[in-house]
Amino acid sequence: MRFFSVLKNGITDENPTFRLLIGMCPVLATSLAVTNGIGMGIAATFVLVGSNVIVAALRSIIPSKIRIPCFIVVIASFVTVVDLVMAAFTPGLHEVLGIFIPLIVVNCIILARAEAFASKHSVIASLADGIGMGLGFTFALTLLSAIREAIGTGTILAAPDFGFSGIHLFSQSYSPVMMLLPPGAFITLGLLIGLINTITRKK
Repeated sequence: MRFFSVLKNGITDENPTFRLLIGMCPVLATSLAVTNGIGMGIAATFVLVGSNVIVAALRSIIPSKIRIPCFIVVIASFVTVVDLVMAAFTPGLHEVLGIFIPLIVVNCIILARAEAFASKHSVIASLADGIGMGLGFTFALTLLSAIREAIGTGTILAAPDFGFSGIHLFSQSYSPVMMLLPPGAFITLGLLIGLINTITRKK
């Protein structure tokens, strides 16, 4: 039960995007398409799970005075794996996400969970926390991306790497609006956070 309660916590109660409001740079910058959101979410989840498990396993060995540099080395190792795998198998997506893949190393979500949770809990609990936070981040990023892609381009689920042009939601005469610009990201995210706060407050 402990495992599933920690898992649920990252998805709902402490969703990193909608609740804790951390790691917002990749959320705002890469949420132009659903494929971007899913790709970034999976990459961050892999790093979260891997770094959480390693930090939890080594927490009694790592000296407290150098714990942050040690955490960054662990995180950077997993980010390097993700970066190389994406460059090899999804080069188009890797190019679109660009600098935000290496920047996972300093993502607030990853480092915060290593410091606040994994360094103080067991491997199993840290595994659950990594999965939960990763799924919560992926869900938020995918939802935001779906709205921005649908309104901004008139299509959804476009995946050039896999030869899929996406589903057309509107006629060919549809004129894209500012959703793909930075203001569109801020406005959409703000509305989603407001909606979620309203629903949970009523509950």
